[in-house]
Amino acid sequence: MKKNQAADDDDEDLNDTNYDEFNGYAGSLFSSGPYEKDDEEADAIYAALDKRMDERRKERREQREKEEIEKYRMERPKIQQQFSDLKRKLAEVTEEEWLSIPEVGDARNKRQRNPRYEKLTPVPDSFFAKHLQTGENHTSVDPRQTQFGGLNTPYPGGLNTPYPGGMTPGLMTPGTGELDMRKIGQARNTLMDMRLSQVSDSVSGQTVVDPKGYLTDLNSMIPTHGGDINDIKKARLLLKSVRETNPHHPPAWIASARLEEVTGKLQVARNLIMKGTEMCPKSEDVWLEAARLQPGDTAKAVVAQAVRHLPQSVRIYIRAAELETDIRAKKRVLRKALEHVPNSVRLWKAAVELEEPEDARIMLSRAVECCPTSVELWLALARLETYENARKVLNKARENIPTDRHIWITAAKLEEANGNTQMVEKIIDRAITSLRANGVEINREQWIQDAEECDRAGSVATCQAVMRAVIGIGIEEEDRKHTWMEDADSCVAHNALECARAIYAYALQVFPSKKSVWLRAAYFEKNHGTRESLEALLQRAVAHCPKAEVLWLMGAKSKWLAGDVTSPTGRRRSGTSLGWWPAASRTPSD
Repeated sequence: MKKNQAADDDDEDLNDTNYDEFNGYAGSLFSSGPYEKDDEEADAIYAALDKRMDERRKERREQREKEEIEKYRMERPKIQQQFSDLKRKLAEVTEEEWLSIPEVGDARNKRQRNPRYEKLTPVPDSFFAKHLQTGENHTSVDPRQTQFGGLNTPYPGGLNTPYPGGMTPGLMTPGTGELDMRKIGQARNTLMDMRLSQVSDSVSGQTVVDPKGYLTDLNSMIPTHGGDINDIKKARLLLKSVRETNPHHPPAWIASARLEEVTGKLQVARNLIMKGTEMCPKSEDVWLEAARLQPGDTAKAVVAQAVRHLPQSVRIYIRAAELETDIRAKKRVLRKALEHVPNSVRLWKAAVELEEPEDARIMLSRAVECCPTSVELWLALARLETYENARKVLNKARENIPTDRHIWITAAKLEEANGNTQMVEKIIDRAITSLRANGVEINREQWIQDAEECDRAGSVATCQAVMRAVIGIGIEEEDRKHTWMEDADSCVAHNALECARAIYAYALQVFPSKKSVWLRAAYFEKNHGTRESLEALLQRAVAHCPKAEVLWLMGAKSKWLAGDVTSPTGRRRSGTSLGWWPAASRTPSD
């Protein structure tokens, strides 16, 4: 037992060379001990802490890495980036200049570099005639040969005879060695007929290409589309098959009409889509497509026919109003539509837009009765009402829609606009409480965006109240400072300065002794505020952080720039600091 223990002690290397001042020994001092459940729980806790710390620093680490990469790219650009300006200048090179650029050296041999293309030269008819005569065969026997008993010939040495024989009918005219061009033309026509007859539909047996009108059909194709003629014919055949298989399928009729429209056959497209309205009278999309393809008065007739088949279609009513050019006709169409579809928000909005403010207010009063869950209609009515009536309208809106935050924010803006700024904070606090009671999750990012919109609209008190109410929601205590500073920077980037000022004010209430927060707020006021706001902030800052030299110096510089160099308060409060004396010695002389 003791020998085994001594062997284990010898295995552990505890020399000075294996010792690090920060990390200690490279190995584990307790590796020889048992690994118990407590050790496992401790390792799990440490691993969770490491993971948590890594997640907290992830965003800053990624941002820092991104900045380092951008800095590295600026210092050491790629070759592609170095020649980007030269590449842009290539757009100015003409075709002649481009062709005059010499080619680079080619390592291939001469035959590969200069290939000889096969040259085809049309052969004249005289060439065929000459060779036909030299290799001429006879198909008849001379009567004199039969008379003398065989194939005798007065010329020794073969079966040739000086008398021409009779040729069989073919491509040569009888008795001559010339080609018959008429028969060659007939053969070409026969070959074309065979090729056209081979192009047929294997499904229905119908001919795809009309042999008589083939060339005329090609000439009628207007090249306004990017597809191939063969592709268009295949698509036309496919859509035809879909229409015949399922004639009550609206997308097939719409696709067929649009295909003909693209190819320039507008009348064919109109006929197809009107046939589609007969086969699919309950399809809203088919009627709208038919109204789009038809000209003005015909489109109105199509829409009127569509309304008879679909009296509840909002899109068809909107299309009918768009086709009208007179404002009174538009109003008449929309009011007729509201009689059939009174709960359509879209129709109410379109109708209200055409009315005068007083008539619009009356229509909105009726609209919120028909559509009590539309926030837009309630807010539009509140904007047109007086202060007292607007408050009543918003109260009714909160009763009908208790889960929408925009109604509460609008109420706060209404009170601010009428001078009741003390009610703004109460309304926002009640909004948070009411929304939570109705099961609405308070989304911090959405509320901050609403506050920025209030800032841009000039509702300063409302935006500040919203920021104070939601700035601390959903943030852990150790992340508050970092998150709030990022929120302030984001508001400054979005030009929402009052939101950023509200964030800094709230952060200073939570962290009154943090010099870094005071500095960030002071720089914000210096860049975006006034001298009075900066000096007021610095006076509060030095009261909470009297040992912060930079705050005293910023206050002294601000007063110095304003011409006030008589205040020695900061020098007395921080008289032991050496940083004051160069500034103090420079002030009177400057």
